Amino acid sequence: MSEWSVAEPKKLTFDDPVTALNVRIVNGTVNVVGTDEGSARLEVSRLDGPPLIVTQEGSTLTVAYEDLPWHGFLKWLDRKGWDREAVVSLAVPTGSTVEVGVVGAGAVVSGIRGRTDVRGVTGDTTLVGLSGTVRAETVSGNLEAQTVTGDLRFNSVSGDLTVIDGSGTSVRAESVTGDMVLDIQPTDARPADIKLVTVSGEIAIRLPSPTDAQVEASTTSGAVSTAFDDLRVSGQWGAKKISGTLGAGTGKLRATSVSGAIALLRRPPSEDEDPPREDGPDTRSAAPSTPSTPSDPAAPGGSNDDKKVL
Repeated sequence: MSEWSVAEPKKLTFDDPVTALNVRIVNGTVNVVGTDEGSARLEVSRLDGPPLIVTQEGSTLTVAYEDLPWHGFLKWLDRKGWDREAVVSLAVPTGSTVEVGVVGAGAVVSGIRGRTDVRGVTGDTTLVGLSGTVRAETVSGNLEAQTVTGDLRFNSVSGDLTVIDGSGTSVRAESVTGDMVLDIQPTDARPADIKLVTVSGEIAIRLPSPTDAQVEASTTSGAVSTAFDDLRVSGQWGAKKISGTLGAGTGKLRATSVSGAIALLRRPPSEDEDPPREDGPDTRSAAPSTPSTPSDPAAPGGSNDDKKVL
């Protein structure tokens, strides 16, 4: 095993193969990028507080504080230990498995094909272009996943989940107060399998048309709306539900909220698709109000398709 104590900004190159990465920092930023090179590189561009301990044991590379273990990471609430900051960037082979733990720090992971695990107390995480399985747990940190093709699992107390151009077929997310906004484009290889559960957060899901899925979305006291005529909206007072089958119904979409609103939106046709034919004037009523969604045109709320609303 090789070990380095990094007490000031520094660059390190690791000639021995790296197949697994574990990073744990407090405050600051972690950037992890996949590379086709066989070696791994580390740059610590800012460091305040105790030194970072860098170890390479076999093909596993660890960059962490000595007093911050991975086990029980989300319960590490020693406020005295939060008086530190690090800005860390790493380049590792794309096939590596990656574990990132952040307390009050932001994290960006991109271009990784192996499994990615993220644990965060506070601080937002961005995942870009990951093709392996993703597991993310946060207390209050938000997660944004862009062009992620692997299966995604997300658990949070109050953090929000945003999925942009998601082609991963399996999404599981649970939250207490966090909102969930998903822009999904399933591939033909595997049907979509989506299950979202939140207590008071709002849910907005944008799907392509046509879509093959069995849909069941319900809220106890929130509003519901859908842009798909093939789905039924039931319930006038209290609990409301969207249900039905889209296309062949090979996929599954389940969404549940206690007090939050739920909206099912439709992606606009892509440039190589023919727009839907209009046989006559559209007499459906538009939604007077829908769950709040980001104003970003790339986000699911960016399309104003006709909706059935309760």
